[in-house]
Amino acid sequence: MLKIHFSGEDILRTRVAPAADPVWELVLSLHVLRGRDRDPLTADWRRSVSRELRQDAATEQHRLLYALSPPRGYFPDFLTPYESVDGFEAGLDALRRTPIELLRRDLTLLAGERQLPSSATALARGEVTALHHLAESMEQYRSVAISPYWNRIQAAVAADRARRARALLDGGVEGLLTSLRPAMRWEHGVLEVHNYPYSRELHLDGRGLLLVPSFFCAATPVALLDPALPPVLVYPVDRLGGLASVDRVGAASAGGNSDSLAALLGRTRAAVLQATDEGCTTGEVARKLHISPAAASQHATVLRKAGLLVSHRERNSVLHTLTPLGRAMLDA
Repeated sequence: MLKIHFSGEDILRTRVAPAADPVWELVLSLHVLRGRDRDPLTADWRRSVSRELRQDAATEQHRLLYALSPPRGYFPDFLTPYESVDGFEAGLDALRRTPIELLRRDLTLLAGERQLPSSATALARGEVTALHHLAESMEQYRSVAISPYWNRIQAAVAADRARRARALLDGGVEGLLTSLRPAMRWEHGVLEVHNYPYSRELHLDGRGLLLVPSFFCAATPVALLDPALPPVLVYPVDRLGGLASVDRVGAASAGGNSDSLAALLGRTRAAVLQATDEGCTTGEVARKLHISPAAASQHATVLRKAGLLVSHRERNSVLHTLTPLGRAMLDA
């Protein structure tokens, strides 16, 4: 179990990342691609990406990246720099500037668990060329495995952020931390992460905590190993229908506008879909549209069964948020 200890100052400085983190998604997607997880929501993605990478002449360049991102166990902290919260390029710039002592320490730890390719030696020495080659391989992998699916990844993370924002508004930061159950439990100033691979205590010491919602994170949240680095906790979100092919999503939403959406769904259901753009409870939908709560619930149920909404119960209310397909239809 991982126990994260908060002071009053830590609670004030705790926040949720503003969007899906592209570097974390890249690294964790490698774990899913090469691991034993057989989640049907990522099955199509695994087949498609594996096939394209096999056909890619640059696959050999990915050897080091694969070695640094094993499907189980430790992977280096330097692969996911804190700066990636500001975007992919910011994250890669930080990776290219990784201090030699951090490279050497992380790679020594990893080499103690598994054999590394010869190119890791140059990386451990902090050679600029090795760092740039690693960044290039991440860019190439991203173009195949992440970029074509990015809108759906973002939609799933945005839906989770809507839930966390509602929890924060209703209960402050403690309400936010409580909402992370059942994978985590907040009690008496300590956030306990269940099923963590080993026992560990992390004291935030006034730095706060950055919570990073992630599509590719598995069931167990992930924290950096080095307690001196800015504290980050990556946690899994509801995958909201998974990563169906981009063409399928595009075809479902092609040619849409507010009138055609209403013609397809009916005006009231189209209005319910639009009302849940940033997350909305059943009661709020009813008040916005001047319909009864029972009618709002019935329409939301139909949209949920159609894969356009996802609903989560929070205490005495049900929060509805768009799925990636619902977002695609609304934005078309």
